[in-house]
Amino acid sequence: MKKKSKIDHYTDKEALDFHISGKSGKIEVVSSKSLTTKRDLSLAYSPGVAAPVKEISKNPSSSYDYTSKGNLVAVISNGSAILGLGNLGALASKPVMEGKAVLFKRFADIDSIDIEVDSKDANEIINTIKNISGTFGGINLEDIAAPDCFIIEQKLKEILDIPVFHDDQHGTAIITTAALINALDISKKKINEIKIVINGAGASAIACANLFKLSGVKTNNLIMCDRKGVIYQGRGQLDQFKSAFAIKTKHRKLEEAMKGADVFLGLSAKDVVDKNMIKSMNKNPIIFACANPDPEIKPELIDEVRDDAIIATGRSDYPNQVNNLIGFPYIFRGALDVRAKEINEQMKIAAAKAIALLAREEVPDEVVAAYGGERPKYGKNYIIPSTFDPRLISEIPAAVAKAAIESGVARKNISNFDEYKDHLTNRLDPSMSIMQGINSKVRKNPKKVVFAEGEDENMLKAAVEFGKNKLGTPVVIGNEKRVKETLNKIGLDENYKIKIVNSTDQTKREKYVQYLYKKLQRTGQLERDVDRLVRNERIAFGASMLACGDADAMVTGNIRHYAASIEKLKHVCSARENEPIFGLTLIIFKGRTVLVADTNVEDFPTSGRLVSVSKSCVRVARLFGFDPKVAFLSHSTFGKPISRNTKHVRDAINTLKGEKVDFDFDGEMQPDVALNPIYKEIYPFSKIVGNANILIMPALHSAAISTKLMKSFGGAKLIGPLLIGLDQPIEVAPLRSSTSDILNLASIAAYSADVIDYKKN
Repeated sequence: MKKKSKIDHYTDKEALDFHISGKSGKIEVVSSKSLTTKRDLSLAYSPGVAAPVKEISKNPSSSYDYTSKGNLVAVISNGSAILGLGNLGALASKPVMEGKAVLFKRFADIDSIDIEVDSKDANEIINTIKNISGTFGGINLEDIAAPDCFIIEQKLKEILDIPVFHDDQHGTAIITTAALINALDISKKKINEIKIVINGAGASAIACANLFKLSGVKTNNLIMCDRKGVIYQGRGQLDQFKSAFAIKTKHRKLEEAMKGADVFLGLSAKDVVDKNMIKSMNKNPIIFACANPDPEIKPELIDEVRDDAIIATGRSDYPNQVNNLIGFPYIFRGALDVRAKEINEQMKIAAAKAIALLAREEVPDEVVAAYGGERPKYGKNYIIPSTFDPRLISEIPAAVAKAAIESGVARKNISNFDEYKDHLTNRLDPSMSIMQGINSKVRKNPKKVVFAEGEDENMLKAAVEFGKNKLGTPVVIGNEKRVKETLNKIGLDENYKIKIVNSTDQTKREKYVQYLYKKLQRTGQLERDVDRLVRNERIAFGASMLACGDADAMVTGNIRHYAASIEKLKHVCSARENEPIFGLTLIIFKGRTVLVADTNVEDFPTSGRLVSVSKSCVRVARLFGFDPKVAFLSHSTFGKPISRNTKHVRDAINTLKGEKVDFDFDGEMQPDVALNPIYKEIYPFSKIVGNANILIMPALHSAAISTKLMKSFGGAKLIGPLLIGLDQPIEVAPLRSSTSDILNLASIAAYSADVIDYKKN
């Protein structure tokens, strides 16, 4: 196995297990048509398929109508420059190309297939792609080494009439140009006056330099450096691609070029820039240190010598990540939708400007949630939109499509761009990740989190991940020998450094027994009963750690039913004052997040409990950055049909109407009425119809059934259930939760410990 870098947050074995679990690989082909009857099969294949075959033979452009061509992109590589791993061959690039195909589908609803061409001959690769190009609406070249990547792309653009896009070049260039546009706006500098130094002369650096020039940077104001230093006129052994950036200059080294520079763009290697170079730059310097995994200079070092710098990197753990994911799916989306012959410079600039402008707008709730409840604002630390901004799917493709039409490379017109944007939003509004924001918050104030079932494989993996992701200090409860055996089983050395605790620690056990006995002595519990509880029940031991200040938060469950875990917790924990204990599940689907309660605790709630649950849901929603809109659900809508089974729901609504609550609510209503905007026309009097983001269920069974159906058949992402109302920051993982699910719950428990004052209970 290859040596792991310091920032990897997983083991090789976990990555291999991920790729081999279920179906091998990351992609599959799914039919877009129903094939359930003999007639369906006849239409799909023989004899029905003959009709579109004849039409396409008469009119090749009709292939866009009768086949998937118009929404199909080939992701092609020869494996000569795989990520940061180098030339490992075509077949070795397949996991990366499959990953790219997954991103196309996930973020822009573009079907994609990976093709690995086993050749180092540029002409052979060109001919291979040319001969299969009719199958596709676009070609995405990936991980092809320079200079072949330039030659292959240029020749294909000349001979093909579909978009050909080398993302390593142009994706990086577009996002970087967007960042530059905004950084210049913030620093009050003009693009035609700035001096830029680019360190790195590979495919992405050259593409960035070209797009910078097209955006207004003057040729003589751009200095490019490679490993040998400044690329200047008269320097020998320069290929045609580097020589295009050779200028007259006395500078020969990077540090000389940096003096007085307004902008530094690094697409090279770590630690090639030092603090003295940064100090020598002009006022309000713009520093894009984009080497991965480690930047040319760490932002912390820049901050030590400059407080006026605008900084971007290629990493997600710093502000302003230059991430190609903001670009390529949406650029292809726009190009495909107008059947563009190519992705030209006008389309690239339009994409960069759209991305830049989006960062200046007030961000939606989805982005607030992704930032852990903080609302990022346009400025030095927010010059590039979040990858989880749901507006990316509508804004960037529309800008690209409009530029394609205006520049004459589109074969299909869009007459109404407002309708087109609505179509894009409805087609796919990428689901944001609440956890990104939660984790960002947790990292700022790391906690000590207990993983109660430390011998369980998934629980232990989650604990390891929690530590590696710098979310805090994981503590696992378990028999030391068995924990080490499990560490070995998941691919780690049995001496891997992780804190293991258990009831054999006499001092801690006595401390927890005394605490619990004081709490339980008036409930008929004897001291020996409490001692047995602490010794035998890891949930009790872990919860006592929190209560006695030896840890900050806990995640448990996973090896027993949820209800059984709750019962064990009740020995140690109580409900928060004026708040019920209940399960709250977050459903994330196509860019929309909905909170559903109660999914796990009480079977048949009273109207009073529904009122209390709704208020607690509002509190939690606001912690996640949402503007709460509460819908009380049932099988009827505003009393039609009338049923005695919904009386408690109506009573809860009437109770809330009599109180002066600070949130919008309505009901009772069916779920489609609460969630689908089409019903606004039918019920214009309600603020909640079509807008709900909190669903209060009439009973536990309806909540549990609906959320699990959404997960199993609806393709939704579920977070939780979160355990709300307990007087300690503890989350319970359902039976046989995945490592990711447990890790999410651990982060949420740590987040709760930070934002909720449990001592007030």
